[in-house]
Amino acid sequence: MTSLAGRISKATATTMLAGAVGGVALLAGEAIAAKGRRYAKPTMGLALRTSMGPGSAPVLRLVLLGDAAAIGVGVEWLSETVGGQLARMLAEGTPQTGERHVLLSSVGVAGSRSSDLSTQVARALLGERPDVAVVLIGQNDATTLRSPEESAQYLGAAVRRLRESGVQVVVGTCPDLGAVRSAAPPLRQLAGWLGRRMARAQAAEVREAGGVVVSLGEETGAVFRADAGTLCYDGFHPSADGYRVWAHALYPAVEQAALAAGRPASGR
Repeated sequence: MTSLAGRISKATATTMLAGAVGGVALLAGEAIAAKGRRYAKPTMGLALRTSMGPGSAPVLRLVLLGDAAAIGVGVEWLSETVGGQLARMLAEGTPQTGERHVLLSSVGVAGSRSSDLSTQVARALLGERPDVAVVLIGQNDATTLRSPEESAQYLGAAVRRLRESGVQVVVGTCPDLGAVRSAAPPLRQLAGWLGRRMARAQAAEVREAGGVVVSLGEETGAVFRADAGTLCYDGFHPSADGYRVWAHALYPAVEQAALAAGRPASGR
């Protein structure tokens, strides 16, 4: 009986080890395949700068910071980016606020991680101070296996610096990476878990630094998982529809930030 139990234990251990090795090999293969895919490239770069709304309306300066999402990688028209769609909604205003003249700019850089935000903050604060900053960061931190806590500290420092300069800050935390189509299961599930860890760490640091948190994963993840059309051809970056979903999730917080900045219809 003892010999039989030993053989069963050995066979079980061997099976588990083989399964683990096979799982690692599968993940490694999927990671190589995902890395080799053709991904969308920036088409607008630092040219993401425009104004929207009547020139006679009160001015609101809106700046975006972060990674590819901050400059709209995956779409070709500025109006399709998160910034463009937010600027349009802010310019239209509400019955309570009236119209605004929104000056939109972005200092985001595709491929950026949270450690790159200090340079972007310095650029954002050059010249006229922005009224509202929207930060979209975290995907590259998560997918390159950066420590969530360390990445979140860089983000918190950037938010704190903006707030100390009198800028209202809204942060869209790491989106639902489990919704991407550029990776197959189980790599997709692993990416989703890494993204959720990053988003939780980000939210805690941003709130402590005085920023407002919008959880893109919680608020929009289900939509991205259900509709492949929310992603562009590469299966990773959002399409115009995807950026629209993000913009509508961010808008209530950004509208409140605009009001807090003191630029309603009556001006300041």
